[in-house]
Order: sequence, then C-alpha cells, then structure tokens
Amino acid sequence: MDKVSIYLNFMGKTEEAFRWYAEVFRSEITSFERMRAVSLDPGAPPLSEAELDLVMHVELPILGGAVLMGTDMLESMGHELRLGNNMTINLEPEELGETQRLFAALSEGGSDVMPLTLMFWGAQWGTCCDRFGIRWMFNWQEPAT
Repeated sequence: MDKVSIYLNFMGKTEEAFRWYAEVFRSEITSFERMRAVSLDPGAPPLSEAELDLVMHVELPILGGAVLMGTDMLESMGHELRLGNNMTINLEPEELGETQRLFAALSEGGSDVMPLTLMFWGAQWGTCCDRFGIRWMFNWQEPAT
C-alpha cells in the first residue's frame, strides 16, 4: 500500500518533541531507534557518546492515517538545521517503477539530490529538493512475501 508521511529533523530535540507530540495527539510512539543501533559506513567518523544517544528514527501516528517521523541531525557530520531542511514529505510507493518515476520528476530542476540507493535497512532510498524548494524523501522496500 502506498504511504505518505511527514519527516521532521531536529538538532538533539527529537525525543523531547515526539514525547510532546504523543501527548498532544493522544497517540503512542510505534518505532524508536537511537543512533547506536545503526551501522555506520566503513570509514565514517565515529559518533560521540552524546550523538550515539540521539534519535536515529521515530514514528508517531497522528490523524487520518498520517504518521510523523523524525531524526536528530548530527553536528559531527556537518548537519545544520535551517528553515527548508527541517521537514520533508516522505513517499513510500508500492512499486519501484513508481518510486523511480516520482523521484525523476520531482528532482528534475531541483537541488540537494541524493539518488535512490540501496540502504542498510533494505530499502531503495533517496532525497531531493524540488524546483520550488520542497524537500522529498523516497523509501521503497520489496513487499514482504
């Protein structure tokens, strides 16, 4: 089934924000992982103990089937939180071909393109900022059989 969610970026405030959002929406966090659960690429600089405790990924269902997702950006990786990169629309089409079509269309004439790439969680993943300045994230996984 196709899914759309809203992905929020924070600088060390993801856990605090999502605990508050859970109260506001009277909902329960359904997924929560810290950075220490992630295998970094070989050659990547190690994360500090403080960064290892930050949030890698969190999910919170809100209204009408919508899901808020979030992560902490990493200062050690050069991440800077600014208006424009604090929120992304996450698309999860059912079919790889549709994922590729949407990625190609939305990234055309855009910027900050990270091509669709097989990631450690088993998904084809990529991002772009379209020609109007809207950030999009794509996450396609082979359906479970």
